[in-house]
Amino acid sequence: SIKEDIQWLGFTWEEREFYASDYFGKLFGFAVSLIRRGLAYVDDQSAEEISGQKGTVTRPGEESPFRNQDVRTIEENLDLFYRMNEGEFEEGSRVLRAKIDMASPNMHMRDPIIYRILKTPHHRTGTTWKVYPMYDFAHGQCDYFEGITHSLCTLEFEVHRLLYDWLIDQLKTDDYRPRQIEFNRLNLTYTVMSKRKLLELVKDRVVSGWDDPRMPTLCGLRRRGYTPESIRRFVDLIGYTKVEAINDVSLLEYAIREDLNRRAPRVFGVLKPLKVIITNYPENMVEEMEIENNPEDETQGKRLVPFSRELFIEQDDFMENPPHKFFRMTPGQEVRLKGAYIVMCTGVVKNAEGEITEVHCTYDPETRSGGPQADRKVRGTLHWVSAAHAVDAEVRLYDRLFSDEDPSGHKDIDPREYLNPDSLTLLRGCKVEPSLTGAKPLDKFQFQRVGYFCVDYDSRPGNLVFNRTVQLKDTWQKVNK
Repeated sequence: SIKEDIQWLGFTWEEREFYASDYFGKLFGFAVSLIRRGLAYVDDQSAEEISGQKGTVTRPGEESPFRNQDVRTIEENLDLFYRMNEGEFEEGSRVLRAKIDMASPNMHMRDPIIYRILKTPHHRTGTTWKVYPMYDFAHGQCDYFEGITHSLCTLEFEVHRLLYDWLIDQLKTDDYRPRQIEFNRLNLTYTVMSKRKLLELVKDRVVSGWDDPRMPTLCGLRRRGYTPESIRRFVDLIGYTKVEAINDVSLLEYAIREDLNRRAPRVFGVLKPLKVIITNYPENMVEEMEIENNPEDETQGKRLVPFSRELFIEQDDFMENPPHKFFRMTPGQEVRLKGAYIVMCTGVVKNAEGEITEVHCTYDPETRSGGPQADRKVRGTLHWVSAAHAVDAEVRLYDRLFSDEDPSGHKDIDPREYLNPDSLTLLRGCKVEPSLTGAKPLDKFQFQRVGYFCVDYDSRPGNLVFNRTVQLKDTWQKVNK
C-alpha cells in the first residue's frame, strides 16, 4: 500500500527499489569487521541487565563485564557471533554491541545493541539468517551502500545522528558520506496523526478502515477526493522546519479547493430535494439546456441538461416566509434556474403536517439562458434537476473527525472524547443530473452551489455514492466563532 500511495502521488523509484534485507550479507560483514577491530563485542547479559547499566543523562553507564578483551577476546567474540547466526543460542541470550563510550552524554552512544538473535523466518530471506541488525545499525549503512546523499528523518531521530555518523565513520573507505537531516513531524488541527491512535480508531470501528475518508492517510484522502496535485501543493505551502508546529487543516482544504476549482466539471446535484412544478410549462415538453462544464477551463466544453415541467431544487432554497435579504425562491420573488429560465413562485402544496411538498411556479419563456431577456436582473440563481430525468444517489457528507483543534494536546484525556458526532452525515434519495449515470469511482465533480464531491468505491450502476471532499467555502471557522 505504501508503494501504491507513492505512485499515486506521482513519484516512481524506477529500478531503485531496495530493501535492508538486500544488504544482510554486507551488514553482517561490517559487524564482523567491527569485532575484528575491537569495536564490537558479544554480551551475554539479559535485556534488563543491559538496560540497568545504561545510566542516566546525569550519571554515566556501567561497562558490561564482557566488554574488555581480557574477559572475552576478539577471537571469542567472532566465534560467538558466528555461532549466534548458526542458531546455536536462544533468542535473548546474547546480543552484539558496539563498543563506543559508556560515559557519553548521548545515551545512544553507550554501547548500543547492533545485532540480536531472531529465529523467526524472514519474509524475504527465509531462514538464511538467525541474527538481524538493529535499525540504528542498518540505517546509515544501507544509506551508504545505496549512495544516499541526504537521509531525511523526523525530529525524534536527531539524537540518533551521532551514532549514525559514528557508524558511517567506521564503514566508509572514501570521502563520500550520507547526511542525516531531521525535520518536524506533520501535525494537523482537528486531527490525530499518531499511527497508534489511528489504529485504535480502526480497531474500535470508530471509522470504517484505514481508507475511511475522514482519516489523514493517503488512501483516506484519495477516497475522499483529494488529488495528488493538491497534496503536493499543501506540502509546498507548509514547507518544513525543525520546530514542532500544528498546521491548520484549512490550508489542506484550501489546496484541494484550488485544484478542483480548476479541474472538476460542474454538475447539478440536489441533496435534499423539494419538487417544483412550473404550471405554465407544457406538460410533455423537454428541452436540453446547454451548460458549460467549467468556467475555469473552456476546453472542458459544454453539456446538455434536460429541463422539464417538474424539477427538484434544494429544500433550503425555498422559504414561504423568508427573512430580510433572502434572495432565493419565495412567493412573489423571481429567481433564475441556472442555465434555464427565470421563474416565480405562485403557491405551495402542503401535507397534513403542514410541511411543504410542492412549490408551484410560472416561468417566462423569454428569459431562457442566451435568449432576448436572459440578462434581466434577479438576485438569486438556483441549481435544479429535472424530476423525470433525475438519477438517485447516496451522498456522504464528511467533516472533520474531531471537534477540538488539538485533540491529542490534552493531558490525561483520550482524543476520542473530542470526536465530532457530525463527522459523517448520510443522505439518501438525493437527485443528480443524468450525465452522472456512468460516473466511475474517484471521478470528481463540483455540485454547483454545494461543494466538491468524489464517486466512492461503494458506488454501483443504479446506486451512485458520492463523498463530499470539501465545501465550496471554509464555513468551519464561522460555525466555531
